[in-house]
Amino acid sequence: MSELLIIGSRGLAVRNLQAALTLAGFAIHPDGNFGENTEATVRAYQRKVGLVDDGVAGPKTLAALHGYDTSRYLKRKDLQQAADRLGVTLASVMAVNQVESRGEGFASNGRPVILFERHVMFDRLQASGLTEAEADALAGKHPALVNRKAGGYIGGTAEHQRLAQAQQIHPAAALESASWGLFQIMGYHWKRLGYLDAQHFADTMALSEAAQLDAFVTFIETDPALHKALKSMKWAEFARRYNGPAYARNLYDVKLARAYAQFAGDQERAA
Repeated sequence: MSELLIIGSRGLAVRNLQAALTLAGFAIHPDGNFGENTEATVRAYQRKVGLVDDGVAGPKTLAALHGYDTSRYLKRKDLQQAADRLGVTLASVMAVNQVESRGEGFASNGRPVILFERHVMFDRLQASGLTEAEADALAGKHPALVNRKAGGYIGGTAEHQRLAQAQQIHPAAALESASWGLFQIMGYHWKRLGYLDAQHFADTMALSEAAQLDAFVTFIETDPALHKALKSMKWAEFARRYNGPAYARNLYDVKLARAYAQFAGDQERAA
């Protein structure tokens, strides 16, 4: 993922951003300092082109500024539709998107961002009909792909290579054993989320970040306690249910509360 330019960023990358914003028709002095004026200008540009207006200049904003195709990127209207569907404020959904998503739903090779989990593969093979002994035998032959313990990550586009190798062992179990897209939804949730099978889920995650958001919204809708926590803005409860017991160590609840306050304030000032 490219460096994110935010309040406090300085240097040539910020100057280049400011120059690109100027070319896009926004009056801003290219001083190389990402201050409040630059953040406000970034928001204005993002609103103009329909991107999520979070004031952060990341790969999506830079791609738009350079004239690249942004059709698969998440748009503000997608977040508004998600908020309406969940019965929560736009600021709540924007906060969750900022804190809980990977920032980008697609890797540099154009495929959905994934992370293959070999310990999940061990379990999904058994859910697909193999015995524990058979799963252990496969783990002995392919420990990087089938294992009782988590690990073996390569990261980035190479995770698709691991997935392809795992599919040679069992196509469906492999797809179920990867987390997919912006919100890292595990493939084995396909039935709960209303997809025909694991392949249908994977194919849908390859369409757009909006499709990935749709899966995440359904994930929340189908977990009443998680949905209730979001509606009541109980960030610690939401973070615990979504991220597990380690949420406090990673300050997910604090980050969610801060992001919500920022976006709610921005929307009040824009009203």
